[in-house]
Amino acid sequence: MFQGETAITLDDKGRLTIPTCFREQVGAVCGGRLVVTYNPFEAGSLYIYPQDAWEKLRDQVNALPRAKKSSRQLQLKLVGSASLQALDGSARISIPASHRSAVGIDRRAVLVGMGEKFELWSVEAHAAQINQTLSDEDMDSEELLGLEL
Repeated sequence: MFQGETAITLDDKGRLTIPTCFREQVGAVCGGRLVVTYNPFEAGSLYIYPQDAWEKLRDQVNALPRAKKSSRQLQLKLVGSASLQALDGSARISIPASHRSAVGIDRRAVLVGMGEKFELWSVEAHAAQINQTLSDEDMDSEELLGLEL
């Protein structure tokens, strides 16, 4: 399970070095094979899945009815843009230029462990998300009301 956030810098070729604290885990969970795709819910970030977790999600998304616009958009953003990447000898993966450009990642970014996947955020989009606060209306659901924060 991945958790925590790390400020990172991509190199001139758009490669992300997996932080030391995650390297062993990434190797054990997926043999260093990760899938980079768009976050379909929030602008400014990408999802990075271990290959096995990705394949399960991919199959679920592809099983959605193609007659529904929301299903097609989810399929396009997740499956259609998926890029399989393998860690190189320096524990780096390439983040495709099209993906970086679409979400506004140049060189600096924030890598966030979110359980079974990572999210790679542009610095600006991450700061905007972190600076938002939850209101009483946001917390007004059965799932959230029982949390002891």
